Amino acid sequence: MKSVTRRDFVKSSMATGVALALPFSRARGANNNLGVAVAGINGRGRGLSGGFNDIPGVRVVALCDVDGNVLDREVKKFKDRNEKVNAYTDCRRMLEDKSIDAVAIATPDHWHVPLAAFTVIAGKDVYVEKPLSHTISEGRLLVNMARKYGRIIQHGTQSRSAEGLTDAVEYLRSGKLGKIRMAKAINSQRRGPIGRVPDSETPAHVNYDLWLGPAPKRPFNRNRFHYNWHWFWDYGTGDTGNDGIHQIDIARWGLGVELPKAVSCSGGQLFYNDDHQTPDTQIATFEYDEVYLMYEMRLWTPYEHEGHDNGNIFYGDNGKMSIGRDGWQVTFKDGSKGPGGGRGRESHIENFIKAVRSRKVSDLNANVEAGHHSAILCHLANIAMRVGRRLKFDTKQERFIGNPEANEYLTKKYRKGYELPSI
Repeated sequence: MKSVTRRDFVKSSMATGVALALPFSRARGANNNLGVAVAGINGRGRGLSGGFNDIPGVRVVALCDVDGNVLDREVKKFKDRNEKVNAYTDCRRMLEDKSIDAVAIATPDHWHVPLAAFTVIAGKDVYVEKPLSHTISEGRLLVNMARKYGRIIQHGTQSRSAEGLTDAVEYLRSGKLGKIRMAKAINSQRRGPIGRVPDSETPAHVNYDLWLGPAPKRPFNRNRFHYNWHWFWDYGTGDTGNDGIHQIDIARWGLGVELPKAVSCSGGQLFYNDDHQTPDTQIATFEYDEVYLMYEMRLWTPYEHEGHDNGNIFYGDNGKMSIGRDGWQVTFKDGSKGPGGGRGRESHIENFIKAVRSRKVSDLNANVEAGHHSAILCHLANIAMRVGRRLKFDTKQERFIGNPEANEYLTKKYRKGYELPSI
């Protein structure tokens, strides 16, 4: 099958002409149904396809995956329910499908912005899984493209749509805990080793060149493919961008901050001795004018840290707030318990659909810029760890101050034929 190229993408997107800037890329049907496509359906995409299909007035009309076996398996689920769904291996062909109004992207990280950018050009809205981007410059490009083309982009940090956590953030902002001086984002869990696996022939059912896309050409290796791609820099962002971004985003949301003026981070492998490139242990400190945000990651601890495997703690003058999987709880400095509550229902994809219908970016709980800022913190931690020093950051230019080595990580080389569009 022919691979996707920038020329193909541009050609297919230009065919839609002036319609790209209109509120929708096609006329609405009498029942006002919205057509959603899901790209990357082996993991998180499975949940998204079911979630979107359960929303009244929304129908999953297309599925896309480079693994033919995965695609056949998920398409069969629709056929078994007597529901029609179009199947694509090639995302260029998918973007030509006029039944699609929005695309949910659950591909590996290195495909998030390339596919999202060309989806925007094709006149469709985007739900993109975390992290928003693979590099800082990619994220800025997508923010600018969303503005230029007037598209709705929701970032997959779904805690922003948890009713109970909205209550928690409101309490943090009330001043009842006094001044909040620090927040800690905790990512503490046990992820098993992946071993060492030799390169092999590409399975016949996989379009591997398309899976690589903008990444460097390498032989196929199953340890760099399904899910384990998270642990390789060419495709993923480690567990900081995979799972830690949820806690980092909650910390940033609760503090009401955007980008830090400086970052320091250390990390490495204390547990793994295998094909992993990314760390199993990482500690980052993000410096703001009046508050610090800390991130702690351990992937070898099958036990809680300060009461959490994945969670947050906000430290104020009058006490602290703990946010975890089950909800939130205030503890005052004298040890007495304060207010608390559950997480409540998460309605993130419903929130996205609401904004698609209203055409109001303000309706989104996690718009593209919020996603960009949280992804930047993940990138900052990884870059500071890789260069091995504290880095000052220009929050306006989104560049490091006085460190050319760190600035090299702001972008990356794209394989010929898979370059990003310009704006």
